[in-house]
Amino acid sequence: MILMGIYCEAQTITIRKQNEKVKGENSEGYSSVVEGKLSEVNSSWTKFLKEVGKVKLFSSDPVVVTEPNFNGTVFPKGVIYAKIFEEGDQSRVWLGLLPKEWDERDGDMANKETEKLVYQFSVRYNREKVQKLIDETQQADNAVEKQNQRLINQNKEMTSQLTNNEKEKIHLQKSIENNKLEYEALLIKLEKNKKAQDSLVNVSLQIKKVKEAHEERLRKIN
Repeated sequence: MILMGIYCEAQTITIRKQNEKVKGENSEGYSSVVEGKLSEVNSSWTKFLKEVGKVKLFSSDPVVVTEPNFNGTVFPKGVIYAKIFEEGDQSRVWLGLLPKEWDERDGDMANKETEKLVYQFSVRYNREKVQKLIDETQQADNAVEKQNQRLINQNKEMTSQLTNNEKEKIHLQKSIENNKLEYEALLIKLEKNKKAQDSLVNVSLQIKKVKEAHEERLRKIN
């Protein structure tokens, strides 16, 4: 038996404007909090960053992403920065940039795009997390269905065996009854046979006596 507790809660993605220290300076950026410890979230975050651009200095803090791709447009000289923080059972992801590394027009656009990217990641991560739960529950349901089908098949097999057993039982009961009747008939036949043998023995004795009498008469004839 599988007991499953199900807890459902609507998840609202909240993006917060937040500055972080980059190269000793305050950088402009956006962050979002998602469910899961850093070790759980980081792999998804890293994969996402690799889709955004070229990840350099991956082990550094912050992570440096060059040549970012915004809506299909690659900015060869663009640089954005990424961080991830563990906050209890949650993690906070952050994307930002240093305005001085961008010209004013592209900087404003890139700033808005980092907000969109943080939102896109949060949505994707939460959907993947929920989909994983759906897959796990589906696997559990499949396991239950498989077990149920196995029990159904066992039931059919045992029902068939029970039917055959009942038929065999009836057949054996009839055989026992027939055997009993045959046994009783044989006892009667044996008794008749014994009586017949006794009768023949008596007849044989009588015949022998008659024969002896005839033989005696024969000896007396001169």
